[in-house]
Amino acid sequence: MKLAPWRVELGHLKRIRLLDGVDEPCLRLLQEVFEPCQADAHEVLLTPLEHNHHLYLVLNGQLGVHLDSLDGQQVRAIEAGDCAGEISFMDNLPPSAYVVAVEPTTLLRLHRRSIQLLTRSPQLMQNLAQLLCQRVRLSDRLIINSEQNANVDTLTGSFNRRWLEHIYSRESTRCAFNDKPLSVLMLDVDNFKEYNDKHGHLAGDHALCLVVDTLGRQLRAADSLVRYGGEEFVILLPEMSIEDARNVGERLRSSLEQIRSFQSPIGMLPGVTVSIGVAPMQPADSLENLIQIADNALYRAKASGRNRVCG
Repeated sequence: MKLAPWRVELGHLKRIRLLDGVDEPCLRLLQEVFEPCQADAHEVLLTPLEHNHHLYLVLNGQLGVHLDSLDGQQVRAIEAGDCAGEISFMDNLPPSAYVVAVEPTTLLRLHRRSIQLLTRSPQLMQNLAQLLCQRVRLSDRLIINSEQNANVDTLTGSFNRRWLEHIYSRESTRCAFNDKPLSVLMLDVDNFKEYNDKHGHLAGDHALCLVVDTLGRQLRAADSLVRYGGEEFVILLPEMSIEDARNVGERLRSSLEQIRSFQSPIGMLPGVTVSIGVAPMQPADSLENLIQIADNALYRAKASGRNRVCG
């Protein structure tokens, strides 16, 4: 990072939210210790691998925050008027994230040796406390979002196999304890390879999203629609008997059969049908056993002509 050849002015400090409402005598003290500097695009300011000794105020440009590595997705942008490094600046521990300049960025930086100047202004300390509270809330939200995303298939928005393993453990135990049934549907989109070959893989992606959207709207809140892999889906139906599960499967199958074509972002596309295998949970059934039974029923549905329910 290069030091800039100009002097910090009061106007620069008044543009920073952290210093909002701070009295002018304190600003003049800070004016003498803040250093103007310039970060090049892609330059790393903060890394968990090194201690941080500076508080950074962004005058113009943009910084990006990455959690696990610089190759990971950016989780937050730090814009002009905001600051970076305040937590590690205060607790003198390594940063918890990477901060990198998204573009050429002009900053003011304050070294830790001048940290005592911040305590001279009650308003500045209040601003800092509010900022740290915002950071904690944001971190909590990122954790929640990360956990939710880990359970969701990115293409269709349905749950994924990780969620299926979690929810089956919970629901199978609950249903067994309460002497309630539990059933599973296993679905396979009919002739999906041919659909992709004829209309393209992007069309196939939209067809899978159609399946999830159409079926998901007909399920109960307690049910779980899971993309099991490729064009295969599993639906977990707690507290549902095998007879009722067959009826649900037939209703879902029929709802897709009735969609002869649908509008997608790439134009009008033909609909798809599904074959469905149904299986009831037996005492002490593992998820793998139950899926295998449902898969066998699905195989019979496909072998007998597809677009039907077996089990």
